[in-house]
Amino acid sequence: MPIGPIVRRAFGPFEHLVTAAYRSMYVDLDKYVEAVRNWVPSAREILEVGCGEGAVTERLVVAYPHARITAIDITPRVGRLYRGPADRVRFQQCTVQEIAAKEPGRFDLAMIADVVHHVPVALRKGLLDAVRDSLAPGGSLIFKEWLPTRTPIHWMCHASDRWLTGDRVNFMSRDEGRALLTQTFDEAALIDERTVAPWRNNIMTLVRP
Repeated sequence: MPIGPIVRRAFGPFEHLVTAAYRSMYVDLDKYVEAVRNWVPSAREILEVGCGEGAVTERLVVAYPHARITAIDITPRVGRLYRGPADRVRFQQCTVQEIAAKEPGRFDLAMIADVVHHVPVALRKGLLDAVRDSLAPGGSLIFKEWLPTRTPIHWMCHASDRWLTGDRVNFMSRDEGRALLTQTFDEAALIDERTVAPWRNNIMTLVRP
């Protein structure tokens, strides 16, 4: 059993604050969502794949005040720490394949942030294929991953991902990430990329099929 949920519950009413402080060591979520908004100024239907406990969702509902957000994860803790309006957010414990089968072509913005390194290599293309099938014509995918480096911050990130989640994480290089994307999307669909503070390990790619 992963120790992450046990550790988090130990913080009681301070769990949300402690979790946010811990996450900020690796990525500035405000800067991340700001970059998403710069790339995709408006969206009506947003799909967040691997939303976890709702930290990015909290920011998306503010950044896109007219959008409906479907936030999914396979963990039972989906959206547990979300603090925001409930009328435009739908949390579901399910796979993106289930979403694509039930609601193909619905979403004009899909997001996957720091999810794929938790997914077994053999299953990654299927995940991205399902995301592609869920996108509306002209829709955009924001794909964010953490790049492995020979640095203390990466060692910390790897250790925390491995032991707090219990997953056998497998990080991709920039070239491996692009190669994965081009198995599902044309090379020309990879429109832009940038890093996100505070580390250059955070790289996000804009994909428009």
